[in-house]
Amino acid sequence: MRSIVLAVASGLLLPFCFPKFDIGLLAWVALIPLHLALDSPSKWRAFRLGWLSGTIGFTGIMAWVVTAMHTYGKVPLLVAYAVLLLLTSYLGLFVALYSAGYVWFRSLIPRYGLFVAPCLWVTLELARTYLFSGLPWSLLGYSQYRQLDVIQIADHLGVYGVSFLLVLVNVAIAELIAWLMPLFRGFVPARLPWELVTTAAILLGLSWAYSTSLIVGEGFQTPKTSLRVGVVQPNVDQSIKWDPAHRDDTLLRYDRLTDTLGGGADLVVWPEAATPFFFEREPEYQLRVLAIANRASAPLLFGSPAVRFDNERRPYLLNSAYLVAPGGTLLGRYDKQHLVPFGEYIPLKSSLLFFLDKLVEGIGDFQAGPGPTVFSFMPRQAQAAGEGDGGRPVKFGVLICYEVIFPDLVRRFAQNGAEFLVTITNDAWFGESSAPMQHFSMVVFRSVENHLAFARAANTGVSGFIDPFGRILDTSPIFTQTAMQAAVPVLQPHTFYSRHGDVFAYGCVLICAVLCLFGLFRTEGPEPDAIAATPV
Repeated sequence: MRSIVLAVASGLLLPFCFPKFDIGLLAWVALIPLHLALDSPSKWRAFRLGWLSGTIGFTGIMAWVVTAMHTYGKVPLLVAYAVLLLLTSYLGLFVALYSAGYVWFRSLIPRYGLFVAPCLWVTLELARTYLFSGLPWSLLGYSQYRQLDVIQIADHLGVYGVSFLLVLVNVAIAELIAWLMPLFRGFVPARLPWELVTTAAILLGLSWAYSTSLIVGEGFQTPKTSLRVGVVQPNVDQSIKWDPAHRDDTLLRYDRLTDTLGGGADLVVWPEAATPFFFEREPEYQLRVLAIANRASAPLLFGSPAVRFDNERRPYLLNSAYLVAPGGTLLGRYDKQHLVPFGEYIPLKSSLLFFLDKLVEGIGDFQAGPGPTVFSFMPRQAQAAGEGDGGRPVKFGVLICYEVIFPDLVRRFAQNGAEFLVTITNDAWFGESSAPMQHFSMVVFRSVENHLAFARAANTGVSGFIDPFGRILDTSPIFTQTAMQAAVPVLQPHTFYSRHGDVFAYGCVLICAVLCLFGLFRTEGPEPDAIAATPV
C-alpha cells in the first residue's frame, strides 16, 4: 500500500510542473516518490507502479483532450473521457517501462546501474516522439521553459538533455533519502550514494554555468540585426470558422487588426488556416487579402487550405502557409509536413477506424507536404545595431501548429538557412484549458535548440514572441482579439543541435541497448514474485 501511495503521489505532482500550474521547480522532485516506491527487485511490480503513476500524471496534463473531443469534436462526454483514459494509459506505458527498467538496471549493476536510469528515460521520450506518428507532448524537460539559467544546454543536447538532468537529480535525491531513512531502503545497498549525488550536483552546476555564460553574453543582450514582425490574433470562433456566411466578417476583422499595427512591420503574420476559403481558388477573396497586404506595406504570411490533384486527377488537400508581397507577388508556399492524427486525418480510416470522424470540423482530410521550405523576403525596416545589412534578403521558416513540438523537424529549417522562425496555429479547439500555454511553452525549446527567434500567431492565442535564447518577449491572453509586434532578432548561429540533431538522445539509446544486451545474456534466476509462487 505504501508503494501505491508513493506512485500515486508522483502522478499527482507531475501536472503541477506544467502550465496551467506552471511550478517548474517541482519537476526536480516530483519523481522522487515513484523512485522510493520502486524498492523491490520485481520488474513486474515496478511496471504496474510506473503505469499507475504515469497514467495519473498524463491524465492531469492532458485533461484538455476531453474539451477538444466533446466541445469541438461533438463526441459524447463519457466517450471523450474513455478516449482520454485510453490515451493516457498508452502514455503511462512509457513510465511503466522506465520503472521496470530502473529496477532491472539496478539489479544488473548494483550501485552503478542507476546512472543509466536517465538514459532510459530519454530513450523512452525519444520513442514517444516517433512511435505511432509521435506524441512528444509535455516531455519532462518542457517543465523548465522559464528556467533560462538551466535550459541553454538544449543548444547541444535538445530538450532531452534537460529531461536527462531532471531524472538524474530525482534519482540521486531518492537514493539519498533511501540511505538516510531505512523505511524506504528496500533492497538498496545501505551505503551513501555519493557517486550518484556528486555526479548530479556536478552536471547541474555545469548546466547552470553554461547557461549563465550565454545569458550574460553579448549575443543574449544585443542582437546584431532585428526586424519588426507583427502577429494578428483574430479570435474567430471555431463553430463559425468555416461558415461561408461569416467570410466577410472574418476578413474585416483581419483587416482592422492588421491596420492597428500602424504600417511599421517588416512582416505581418496571420494564424493557421486564417482564410476560411481556398486562397488560390477564390479570386474575389484573394484580391481582398492582397489589398490588406498592400495597405500594410509589408509581406503577409497567412495560412490557407490548398487543393492539388494526383496523377489520376483525384483531389487532395494541403494545410498551407502563403507568403505574399505587398504588390501581390506570391513569394512562396509551405505545405505542412506533420499532420495531427484525428485532427487533420484519421489513421487507418479505410480499414480499422472507418467509423471515426475528425475532431476538428473543417473541409476534409489532409495530406502531408514534401518537406521544409525556407521563405525569403526583403525587409523594409531592418533595424541593426552597428553596421546594418538591411539590403540583404532575410530567410525564415514556418511551422504549422503541431509541427513545432517535433525538435528534429524544426532544426531542419535552421539547417536550410532560416534566420528566424514563425509558427502559425489554431488552438481554438483546446478551449480555455492548459493546452494553449503548454503548446506555447514547447516553442521556447525550439528557440534555444537552434538559437533562432520565434514569432507565433494563434487564432485564439497564445500569440507572442520568443528570442533566440528562449526569453519570452511578449504574449497575448487567450480568446481575445489583438495585434502585436516586436523586434525579432535575425541570426544564423548554427548550433551544435541544429547541425547534428539528437545525437545525445541516440547516445542514450545506445547505452540502454548495450546494457539490455548485457542483461539478456547474463544468467538470472526467476523473478522474486515467481519464486514466491513456486511450490516447494
